[in-house]
Amino acid sequence: MSKFSFSSAVATLQELRKTGERKSDLVVSLGEIIIESVWSVYEQIFIAALDLKNDKLAKICLDNLEKRFANSPRVKILEGMKLEAEGKLDDASTIYKNILEADESNVAQGFLALDRAAGKRVIATFKAKGQISEAIEALSKYLDVYCNDTEAWLELSALYLEQHLYQQARFCLEEVILLQPQNHLSHLKYAEILYTSDNIPLALREYCRVVELCDDYLRALYGIKLCTEHLLSLENTSSSSSKSQVSTSLYDAKILSELKLLATERILNTYSRKSRDTATDKSNEFKKYIVEWLQAA
Repeated sequence: MSKFSFSSAVATLQELRKTGERKSDLVVSLGEIIIESVWSVYEQIFIAALDLKNDKLAKICLDNLEKRFANSPRVKILEGMKLEAEGKLDDASTIYKNILEADESNVAQGFLALDRAAGKRVIATFKAKGQISEAIEALSKYLDVYCNDTEAWLELSALYLEQHLYQQARFCLEEVILLQPQNHLSHLKYAEILYTSDNIPLALREYCRVVELCDDYLRALYGIKLCTEHLLSLENTSSSSSKSQVSTSLYDAKILSELKLLATERILNTYSRKSRDTATDKSNEFKKYIVEWLQAA
């Protein structure tokens, strides 16, 4: 099936008007798609107008959508978003909850609703009101139903991090990695959580995974450098309990030293390339201090 072209469809209708040909079947088939596209554009423009606080344009779009789709749950969600933008969070939350409860068969499951977007907006209102615990609870229920929503897992992880619940945040990132194993940013977030919670060996593995997926990614290279330095410092201590943490063949001193050296060299090379690409004196001076720190470490 050939891809639909909006501009070609409009041009075809214009040509038919000029020639006076009816061709009703063609006009209706093209017209239905065009009209549907127009309403989707109204929704898209409405959301963008809210982002830019263009209340006048947002109202025009919403008014037209309400006239065309009276009592539509999808349009009700847009009404709620406008109330959110106006700071009327409780009113917006009421709209979303009414949508979720509209179908009695969905009440027991909470988020098995007519439109999953309503569930996300409920969570957004909790966040906007600073009710993080409630947002976490609502998002957890949402993910019980929509467990393949990677954005929701990332959002839940971020909420847990706000509460310093690193174990729970780590679990969320593990779910994201299962869904998107080739996404280097997910591995990076996971590595940083592991490093923060002092699981250095596993953090090192994840930082290495990031570099495997995305060459010369600076944050991952810095992570490798910090992890190897930490593990080498444990190797050099006299505490047997500390030594036991790095006594595996995977993390022996020789491999750790080589990883640290390689990460440092890659970082230096990256900054050297960037230094050649910029003529800003302050930027070059800043990079010089970084290079000196790297070489001294």
